Amino acid sequence: MIFVDGAPFSTLTSSSSQGTDMLVSLLEHPFLVSASSSLKAIPERKFSVSEESGPQRSALSKWVYLFQQEYATVDPASVDFVGTDEATTCVGLVIRNPKNGMTSVGHMDSPNIVDLGLSQMLSLVVHDSDTKLDVHLFGGFEDVSPKHANSSTGSEGCENSVGYSFPLCMKIVESLEKRQEKFDIHTAFILWHNTRRDSDGNGYPIFHGFVVETLKGSVIPATFDSTSRCPDELVRRIRVSASYEDPSWNGKLLETYDTQTDRFKIAPCRWSLHQYHNAKTLQRHSDSYILSMCSTSPSAEGADFVDNLRRQWDYLIEHPHWTKTFPMKQPRIFERSIDGGWKSC
Repeated sequence: MIFVDGAPFSTLTSSSSQGTDMLVSLLEHPFLVSASSSLKAIPERKFSVSEESGPQRSALSKWVYLFQQEYATVDPASVDFVGTDEATTCVGLVIRNPKNGMTSVGHMDSPNIVDLGLSQMLSLVVHDSDTKLDVHLFGGFEDVSPKHANSSTGSEGCENSVGYSFPLCMKIVESLEKRQEKFDIHTAFILWHNTRRDSDGNGYPIFHGFVVETLKGSVIPATFDSTSRCPDELVRRIRVSASYEDPSWNGKLLETYDTQTDRFKIAPCRWSLHQYHNAKTLQRHSDSYILSMCSTSPSAEGADFVDNLRRQWDYLIEHPHWTKTFPMKQPRIFERSIDGGWKSC
């Protein structure tokens, strides 16, 4: 059930257009329009381990970073910030219990993972059915005009003229509305709210990432550099593509972080010889070809998009057997070091 500014939100529409009308009405709600306008004026916070090193490092913030298709639920007693970036057509979903500050963030990249993903995110956040949970939606730009959208939320809908962002946003909103929990939406910085256009009318995201300040519950735009997207950056990136060939991950967000112990627990994943050969093949192509073949929004990706893919392929070529990375099929575990960073257990 959805609330906005503490009041129940509903639309009276025909069943054939319910999802589209609900999403459009939500984005046109004055409270959320005002929230989006205010968000645009907030400067991005830049996270970098290298810039936060030195004698004061131990007194600075502790954060949890998420890659695409990952989620984490954090306790404000252990974590100051939780966030993600590198989002173009993906959507970051924040669900926070205002009574205890428990905060779950998921980086969703497909309508197919929304329903199970919500259940994963809510498992440690909901303690009673009466609590209104604070919700923020962030990311997913207007890669295709929403006037062309229909109610399809499957993979075909993502690959036709509807684009990628709109079906994903619509699925998230529909799923929130159908669940019994109470979701109070504070931010919906998605689609046209998160779109800027060049002189030719091409759309780009205004922001690619965000963080949640867990103690206050505030959400601000953010970027992370290569030193702060940790721990286990390459393996976690590879898990995203490898998970599509692993049926045990069907419809799920990737498990990443252990809330109770404040550790990263990278669940094992398998990559196949097919992915090894695919990596060798793609590595030989030009940057422009890789960008066009491997991105849902080639013109909107960050400058390091292709380089990050090449590093993943180098790792796969060097480590063709996944059991070398996950010996005994055990997770890779990282705990916080004294300075707030991460070290392998």
